[in-house]
Amino acid sequence: MEKIKICVIGLGYVGLPLARLFSTKFKTIGFDMNQQRVDALMQGHDATLEVSDELLQDAINNHGFECTTDLEKIRSCNFYVVAVPTPVDENDYPDLRPLQGASETVGKVIGKGDIVVYESTVYPGVTEEVCLPIVEKISGLKFNTDFFAGYSPERINPGDKLHTVEKIKKVTSGSTPETADIVDKVYNTVLVNGTHKAPSIKVAEASKIIENAQRDVNIAFMNELSRIFNMMGIDTHDVIEAASSKWNFIKLSPGLVGGHCISVDPYYLIQKAQVYGVWPRIMMNARRLNDTMGEYVAEQVIKLMNKKGVLVKDAKILILGITFKENCPDIRNTKVVDIYHSLSEYTKDITVFDPMANKEAVMHEYQVPITSELPQGQFDAIILAVTHDQFARIDYKQMLRPGGVIYDVKGTLPRDIVDARL
Repeated sequence: MEKIKICVIGLGYVGLPLARLFSTKFKTIGFDMNQQRVDALMQGHDATLEVSDELLQDAINNHGFECTTDLEKIRSCNFYVVAVPTPVDENDYPDLRPLQGASETVGKVIGKGDIVVYESTVYPGVTEEVCLPIVEKISGLKFNTDFFAGYSPERINPGDKLHTVEKIKKVTSGSTPETADIVDKVYNTVLVNGTHKAPSIKVAEASKIIENAQRDVNIAFMNELSRIFNMMGIDTHDVIEAASSKWNFIKLSPGLVGGHCISVDPYYLIQKAQVYGVWPRIMMNARRLNDTMGEYVAEQVIKLMNKKGVLVKDAKILILGITFKENCPDIRNTKVVDIYHSLSEYTKDITVFDPMANKEAVMHEYQVPITSELPQGQFDAIILAVTHDQFARIDYKQMLRPGGVIYDVKGTLPRDIVDARL
């Protein structure tokens, strides 16, 4: 194990925390194509906030951790970990280009006896059927003879300071029994809660994708219940609290499903299932339902405003939060933009306040202007879309015009100040 030298390819929400952790036990280099990102990391700051400045600087100064865009600097590594995004295209089909590009990178530097481990979420078969043939072709080496592979799905939860990478129990696997043992030992070296060694790479790939698909389906059920109970005039959160008094009830809440995992990964299994002639109705319906919840929230706000006699046309509206979850700068696939765009059909006087999000990134990705300073004045409607900690300190009543509407997407505000919650 002392001869292991690790390279983590892709230094985003998944790759950087993992590389930093590996650096505490192994010589580790982080590789990324984005020079600006690499420069910022080497200056000791992670813009995603997944790794604190203190931990990152400790890794650089005391453990020799280095980030680079230079292929030559990673050629001496012998244990490559690929942690790049696996998005979908505009038609919700898997976009494997980042993974294919990373595999080409590995192929350029991998040597005999080396191991490459993939962490990116994929449908079963991608590692062995798509990625490794690319590594073979570029390197000229033969898989499972000259080099070996593993798969250990990422379980990073952006913004979660409780389930940090070192505390996550990870699934591991290898292309041969011997490789599986090595991969398992490497990860066990840095993980507090150990690993689960899967019997094959395909099993490990499948285990990851159903984690997120299950969450998607369960949240879709809660969102459907919310729509039903709202029509009945029943508070969904009250219903959930009552039902959760039973020992085997799974307590979840309705909400907006965004981010890179739950809102994207199910499509990988949905598309692959159809190749095998299986029509995955539950997953497809869950995706459709969850993808409409932003528009649904906007419709509910408009309905409330009409009932209270608040003119919707040209109304002054405040949306609190645009990231896909609380206390996190991640804006990937956020459904708050659907609320914004739906309401913008009625009024252009919409302010989006989010101190966590990058203004330039939001404008570039969604064409939505945001502010990082709490706006002054009063509003006809206030929508709490994301529960950043500092939003709890806002005086909502003071910011609301007489007769205005407060809508709580997350169900966290005091009951007596809100008009409705999802």
